[in-house]
Parts: sequence; structure tokens; C-alpha cells
Amino acid sequence: MAETILRPGLDEQGFIAREGSLARVPGVFRPVVAAARDRLTAAFGPRLHSAYLYGSIPRGTARVGRSDLDLLVALRDEPADADRDAVRALGEAVDGEFPQIDGVGTLLYGRDRLLSERERYDMGWFVACLCTPLLGEDLAEYLPRYRPDSLLARETNGDLALWLPRWRQRIADAEDTEAARRPLVRFMSRHLVRTGFTLVMPRWKGWTSDLHEMAEVCGAYYPERAAQLRTAARYGREPVGDAGVLRSYVDDLGPWLAGEYARVHGVKAPRPDGP
Repeated sequence: MAETILRPGLDEQGFIAREGSLARVPGVFRPVVAAARDRLTAAFGPRLHSAYLYGSIPRGTARVGRSDLDLLVALRDEPADADRDAVRALGEAVDGEFPQIDGVGTLLYGRDRLLSERERYDMGWFVACLCTPLLGEDLAEYLPRYRPDSLLARETNGDLALWLPRWRQRIADAEDTEAARRPLVRFMSRHLVRTGFTLVMPRWKGWTSDLHEMAEVCGAYYPERAAQLRTAARYGREPVGDAGVLRSYVDDLGPWLAGEYARVHGVKAPRPDGP
């Protein structure tokens, strides 16, 4: 009988395995997670359908004082501006209380949108494969299983061309200081590396969330871009405040990646509220 060869990040049936778990949260971050859980319950009460962790903390790879706390919150109805203000205030409070994290990022959605056909291969996949349940009923029970195919690639990151004008505006609006540019470098670096990885994901036939591995995988298929991708992966973890880096992202690496993505996978289905 032939031996089954498991591709990285997949289960025995070839579906993307859900990454992260509460058991993997390092002890130093457990008080942070507990505080976020309690504050979410207090802030939204019965309107809260479920909440999730994602990123390095539930994967067990977070670094003390360097990693942020990433949350996804699903409400029973669509969120309003007051809800966005509430999660922003919650994040600032938790970040201020716990020095072991460097910021809190919270995605806020209504339950129905996360389960909608439109989001099935974007935010639905994100919940089912990249999020760790923290509170409430797990929406993954209502979602399909996912393979690393071209459909998933297109619907997750096939909108980079729409983001680039917004990035240029954010760069123009930012203060002309290294401190102001550093978060932009980190955010854009991560986005570009992840987009590069999903560009080649169907050919690689696997999954990873490690930025450096993502860059290496994409660079193996596009060696002329390998050095740029490796540098972006490094800046995704150790950002610099260099204006030249941001210009290179929106004038060179980003446009190339957006064009190649559209050529290989097509363009992501449009959203009423934009990318």
C-alpha cells in the first residue's frame, strides 16, 4: 500500500488544517487573552455571537513585547460605528495594560456576512482555517472545508490592485517620521508576502502562515523577486521606517504582484463596500 504523503499545512484528505489552538497560547500571553475575552463579553453582551484569536499568539509563536493580539469578533447583527469605536477602545485598553503585547487588532463582522456565499472563500475560510475559537458558537461548523486551490487564491488576495491606491494615500497622509512609517511598512510587508504566497499556493499544494516560509515558497517560483520577498518578510516582523521601502511596495513589487495575480487567478469578486 502506497504511503500517504502529507503536504505542509494539510490534513490527510488534502484540506487545509485549522491552525492554532488555545492550548498553544504561551503562558505569558494567557492573562492578555483572558482580559480580552472578559472585555468582549462586557462590551457586547448578548449581541456577541462568537470571538476568535488568530495570528502568532494561538499558533504559539508570539514574541514577548513584539507581537500583537489579533481578534475577530462576530456579532449577531451587522456592526455599527459605535461597535467599531468599542473594539478600538477595548484594544487600546488591553494594549495599555499588558506590556507583553505590541498592539491589538480586531476584525469586526456580522455573523450573517461571515457565513454568506460572497465571503465563503474569503472571510469564511479565514474563520474556518486561521481562527481559534475563544467565545461562543464556532462558525466553522457551518462552513465547508477548503483546499489550497485557485478559487481560494483569487477570493482571498485577488484584490491587491484595488488596495494599492489606498496604500498610496495612506503613505501620503502619514507623518514624515520613521515612527509613523514603521506600522505601514509592517502592514504592507505582511500583506505583500501573503499575497505572493497565495499566488503560488495552488502549485505548491500546501499551506503555511510563516512569513519567511511564504517568501521562500513564492521566491522559488519567481526567483527574480525572491530577494524582495525575503526582505518584505523580514520587515513584516522587524519593520523599518524607510520611505523608500514604502515607495518600492506601491511602485514596483505591489503592481507586479497585482498584475501577475490577475493573470494567473483572475480578480476577486467585487464587494459592495470595496476591498
